Amino acid sequence: MPRSGTHPMRILLFSLLLALPLAATAQDVSAPISLQHCIVRGLAQNFEIQIAQREADKAAERATMGAAGLLPTLDLTGAAGVDHGGNRAWPQGGGAATKQTGATDNDLSARVQLAWTLFDGMSLWTTYRQAQLMREQGQLAARIAVEDFVAGLAAEYFNLVQQRVRLKNLAYAVRLSRERVRIVEARYHIGNFSRLDYQQARVDFNADSAAFMKQVETLRSVVIRLNELMANEQINERLHLTDTAIAVVESLDREALWTATQQTNTALLRVRQNERLSDMDLKKVLARRYPYVRLNAGYGYQWNRTEFGASRRRDNWGLDAGITVGYNLFDGKRRSDVRNARIDTDIARLQTQNLELSLRADFQTLWQAYQNNIQLLHLERQNLIAAVDNHQIASERYLLGDLSGFEMREAQKSLLDAEERILTAEYDTKLCELSLLQLSGNIMSLLGE
Repeated sequence: MPRSGTHPMRILLFSLLLALPLAATAQDVSAPISLQHCIVRGLAQNFEIQIAQREADKAAERATMGAAGLLPTLDLTGAAGVDHGGNRAWPQGGGAATKQTGATDNDLSARVQLAWTLFDGMSLWTTYRQAQLMREQGQLAARIAVEDFVAGLAAEYFNLVQQRVRLKNLAYAVRLSRERVRIVEARYHIGNFSRLDYQQARVDFNADSAAFMKQVETLRSVVIRLNELMANEQINERLHLTDTAIAVVESLDREALWTATQQTNTALLRVRQNERLSDMDLKKVLARRYPYVRLNAGYGYQWNRTEFGASRRRDNWGLDAGITVGYNLFDGKRRSDVRNARIDTDIARLQTQNLELSLRADFQTLWQAYQNNIQLLHLERQNLIAAVDNHQIASERYLLGDLSGFEMREAQKSLLDAEERILTAEYDTKLCELSLLQLSGNIMSLLGE
């Protein structure tokens, strides 16, 4: 028998769901931006990148001959003094002492002093080479920060692509559920469907609607995160991406990537430099076994005025120079320092070997995951074709009344699950691709795509 008209709350819900896709896409009003644009913008504005670069600049300032102590020091000093008093003197041959009081002496002096270590067992030169290595270390640290940032931003960029595709899929599911409610409601009013069918259609529609609205919130969170990475002042800035799907690269060269990993992996380059720094620390300790040679030179002027003595005023000036040669006969810490330095070099070599092993394991794991995800992606693409066909057939049968609402819902769910699985496989494959590029030191190639 006929039923009452459409409930006002249901009309409001329909209107809301029709407006939500428009609200989700209304934020894409700005000009489209690519991954390269996001990376360039982020590198220019991200605060962590700026901090890493300033740390590298600080290390570069220490990599000078002066900072290492190879250059001489030049000091200018001056002094002035007044001495007011008296004296008493006794002659050598005896006799009465002489006494003078109330006399004032004035002294004024200026001096330029040069000090320069000419040789100290090559310790200073080793310190200079260490400073140069530390400058390179700073550059590598900045490079690691940049590579981590680029990899993280790229992953978030494709995450945004993924979330928008997922929102599109959920919007399609809502439309299908809405159409199913319309059909069931129409037939329910003429008595072709039971109230149970009608209620189940509404439950499924509400479930799809809730999933859609939750996905809208997830999408907004990803947009905020991407804006944060790019250090946008407008953290809610609307972003319109040039990529509407995740393009997976299926032709990575394993041998080329592994060769690059062994040669240009930034973490490996840094730990190898740590090994060289440890060797230099050992050389500095061993340099204490050698003598040292230091040059001292100066030019001074001294003016003196006195009320005692044969001369009331005297000026002195001139150049003086000398060389100091010394040798440390005993240093109670030297033997212990040498042993510790040798231990540090062994530790550095072990750390290099450990990292090489870890990189080999990480590379193999990532490559296997990359290959498996590609195979899974191919399989899911075939499954999607089958799911689309299955849903089409189910829809036709449902319209003819040959299929129950439960079976129709299963066909719809199978289609949505197939779309979700292929989307997940694309994103997982892209993450493996990004990780392999970062591991091999080629993540910056994203800027040249």
